[in-house]
Amino acid sequence: MQAKLVYFITEDWFFASHFLPMGRQASGMALAPMLVARVQNHRRAIEATGIRLEPLEFDRRQNGPLYLISIIARLRQILRRERPKIIHCIGMKSILIGGVASAIVGIPGRIFAVTGLGYLGARQDVRARLTRAMLGLLMRRILANANTIFLMENVDDAKILGIDVASDRVVVIGGAGVDPEAFPALPLPEDDTLRIAVVSRMLWSKGIDVAVAAVKLARSRGVAVKLALYGTPDPQNPRFIPLDTLEEWAEDPAITYHGQTSDIRSVWSTSHVACLPSRGGEGLPRTLLESAASGRLSLTTDVPGCRNFVRHGIDGYVLPVDDVEAFARVIEALAADREAVRQMGEAAAQRVRNGFTERDVMNDVGKIYDVLLENVQKGKKSY
Repeated sequence: MQAKLVYFITEDWFFASHFLPMGRQASGMALAPMLVARVQNHRRAIEATGIRLEPLEFDRRQNGPLYLISIIARLRQILRRERPKIIHCIGMKSILIGGVASAIVGIPGRIFAVTGLGYLGARQDVRARLTRAMLGLLMRRILANANTIFLMENVDDAKILGIDVASDRVVVIGGAGVDPEAFPALPLPEDDTLRIAVVSRMLWSKGIDVAVAAVKLARSRGVAVKLALYGTPDPQNPRFIPLDTLEEWAEDPAITYHGQTSDIRSVWSTSHVACLPSRGGEGLPRTLLESAASGRLSLTTDVPGCRNFVRHGIDGYVLPVDDVEAFARVIEALAADREAVRQMGEAAAQRVRNGFTERDVMNDVGKIYDVLLENVQKGKKSY
């Protein structure tokens, strides 16, 4: 009989867009994977990987203690019924809810996958720093057991949460990874206008407004540049950008708002540069992996996740947060030096293929499942 593995994540779309290869890896091992999540439009894609789906209605906007207790109680019922050997919690809210439910039920193997600190990571006020410290203490001292692995997408988040990066219980992986065959290195478009694209949820924390302002500033200096925005607002996130604001930005002839797209490859085939001026809270942004695999340099900011992947001056630029002037200067320089755009794009494509592919991530996670499962069954500590 196969041992059960439960994935717990807030949204099915997040699992479908980032973690399907991980699920396929589990299905190909001595595991029976199940996903617990809020189910919207991705049941078919998830179940096609061999993962059984258990809907759990979830409102990410709700953070009140009574609401969270009700979610913990419902997850506890599922875990008691299924009795998995391993629970793999993805994202901070899932870690907190899933960690409590796992501790109550006594799930022996636990993986806490930190995919960024979100809005809390983008804030730098005293309250946010204290909250991060408390969350880190809760994860390390109360929710974790002897067979808990902390799966990180960058080392900075581990340090912020007080997790010892040198510990054998900490594994740093290349984000969700990217499939080089799905995102081959593409030739640059032959266009005198420098074309920049942002592919992201439309959130203030992603710095979309910085990209818009920088392109407008560069245009005012005579630079031939245009910006394309791809993605939708996320009403479940308190920092979503209203559609009216996006449409107002798009009234400028240099700005185009396309909304959601499922054809990311075509975005990079028509763009020279990727941009993500994040204000923080990232794990390792998938958009940076996909654009780099496609041979596009990145303009991003000096925040965890972004600075861990993009190498300043080699395959992109890592600029100060909220520095519109710095972004405008780099845009102006790139518009005047297409050879630099080409060389940095080639370096980005090579970077992804050296440790940041889906296969790299699947192999790393597969090893964790193997070790956890073996030691849980033998009653040993995993690491």
